[in-house]
Amino acid sequence: MSTPDELDSPPSDAISSLRFSPSNTLLAVASWDRSISVYQRTADTPSRPFTFSGTRIQCRAPVLDIAWATDDSTLYSVGLDHDVRSINLESQEQTVLSTHEAACNKVAYSPEHGIVLSTSWDSTFHVYNTSTNQFLRVPLPAKPFALGLTATRAIIAMAERKIFVYDLQALRMLVDQAGRTANGTGPNHDVTEIVPWQQQESSLKFMTRAIACMPDGEGFATSSIEGRVGVEWLEAGEQGKTYAFKCHRQTTTAAVGTAEDQEEEQREVDVVYPVNALVFHPLHGTFATGGGDGVVCVWDAQTKRRVRQYPKLTASVAAMDFSSDGKFLAIGVSPGFEDGKEDEEVEAGSVSVFVRELGENEAKGKPAK
Repeated sequence: MSTPDELDSPPSDAISSLRFSPSNTLLAVASWDRSISVYQRTADTPSRPFTFSGTRIQCRAPVLDIAWATDDSTLYSVGLDHDVRSINLESQEQTVLSTHEAACNKVAYSPEHGIVLSTSWDSTFHVYNTSTNQFLRVPLPAKPFALGLTATRAIIAMAERKIFVYDLQALRMLVDQAGRTANGTGPNHDVTEIVPWQQQESSLKFMTRAIACMPDGEGFATSSIEGRVGVEWLEAGEQGKTYAFKCHRQTTTAAVGTAEDQEEEQREVDVVYPVNALVFHPLHGTFATGGGDGVVCVWDAQTKRRVRQYPKLTASVAAMDFSSDGKFLAIGVSPGFEDGKEDEEVEAGSVSVFVRELGENEAKGKPAK
């Protein structure tokens, strides 16, 4: 098990998202410092598999999420400026695809259907057709927190424990029928209601932090602020397999006051950390979780076993991504304010990007007990 490599020239503020490019030769990192930093693969230096490319794209507002197009030349981004943007990496030219009425928090691209999906705190999601440059605005019943895609479905986790699953082909057809362009041309009307392919209640009682879909598209996992992960299946015949488990918790001793004598005594208490990041391994079907405790764990969704736990990192894990060939795990680390210091500025050197090169069986699942 190798030691993760810490990349040079990290962002200056908290990391919100990071993604490997389709060819796995580039790694893009989005940050609250209004930038997207790009790192490149360096095959001639095995000890440092990725280095800063010199490209740091400046944006109008903090960037909350990014997604790659079908190649390494185009990124999609969303952030606090309400815009969904397409960014050409070579020219750094930015094109507004659509604009929400509040900050956009998630974006994803479906190469199978050629559409970009974005969610916003205005309780809507947009579907943008990259071929016709038309988009559709779809209302949601609650504020969205997380977005995940399979080859055929879009899964949106929202407040009030709502999970909606949409058929991507149906969304593509609706854009073609009723979409409009960013400058207002076209039918210029929104769909008032789209019936989801499936509706579920989350197995997690507290706010969802992340969602990730199984590589085979049969299910997904969600994580919450309360140190739990739920694993769920989409097909009706498989939903009985749904389960949830606790993770990213530490037992410590703390002074607890008693009402009777107003004295304090030492008791063991659980410190619960949010599970901020969740990503499935593309080949083995295991998944990694990253928590506010700075720990990354790998789990087997089928046998319900923990595969391994890596040594604690320097700060809270904010974002993660596996390369599509399964050889690398990128980890964005930045202060998560679990210590109650959210009013303080992010200190220099507290934000880091790590890339771990995985052994052949390092993320492979474990047999059932």
